[in-house]
Amino acid sequence: MSITVEATYENGVLKPAQPLPLDEHQKVRVTIEPALTWAERTAGMLKGTGDSEMVRRVAEDDEFGILESP
Repeated sequence: MSITVEATYENGVLKPAQPLPLDEHQKVRVTIEPALTWAERTAGMLKGTGDSEMVRRVAEDDEFGILESP
């Protein structure tokens, strides 16, 4: 069984955002990935010089929305 959960690191302890379906004292393997926005994850996939913040601004700006009618 594999699950993915959001967690916060506080005072040396990872705190899951929701209860985990685990037995008490069950051994698990933990992989840590920083929570990135989709703009941060996809920045650099297209040729260009913009950083992830510029990609996010463009992607979220209504001026560039795909739902605009001409």
